[in-house]
Amino acid sequence: MELSVLNIKGEDTGRKVTLDDAIFGIEPNDHAIYLDVKQYMANQRQGTHKSKERSELSGSTRKLIRQKGGGGARRGDINSPVLVGGARVFGPKPRDYSFKLNKKVKSLARKSALTYKAQSNAILVVEDITFETPKTKEIISIANNLKVGDKKLLLVLSENNKTIYLSTRNLQKTSVIAAAELNTYKVLDAANLVLTESSVAVIDKLFKA
Repeated sequence: MELSVLNIKGEDTGRKVTLDDAIFGIEPNDHAIYLDVKQYMANQRQGTHKSKERSELSGSTRKLIRQKGGGGARRGDINSPVLVGGARVFGPKPRDYSFKLNKKVKSLARKSALTYKAQSNAILVVEDITFETPKTKEIISIANNLKVGDKKLLLVLSENNKTIYLSTRNLQKTSVIAAAELNTYKVLDAANLVLTESSVAVIDKLFKA
């Protein structure tokens, strides 16, 4: 699949890049995508939730009513889970939600996500962007020139660039990522992928294996 390289004004530069069919033209695997996104979302969870059990509550341990003869159920101290303000039975405890996923499955998921974007013509290639200082207005202008200013964008760079990151930090619909950190969730979450010209070679090198 060939795409024209556009400049920051949205004009055709006359250069073309080829998106490898081994990455952008495979048979998508929806289950692999599901597993990879599930792992990504699980890894975002802090897992710090906690409720107090009976032994952790502060309160008198005095037995409230006698064991027999009261006509009601047996009842222990005021921390009993059956009482209002008492402890919680089998409440949440801090835990790690992450789980293992094979590298080949993750690779298949990323390629499947990129293939879906290619099939829907949601990939643009622009010449490399360089800023000396953070310029949010420039990023907005570039997006408008590419006619995707009203859509959710993922700008893929060949490597991390702090200046461009700072330029996009305040934009709700635009995020930036290095090609080496590209993941299935980010790809699917964006309406359009904007690849810089040099990032295409990095993606070919990393994802083709």
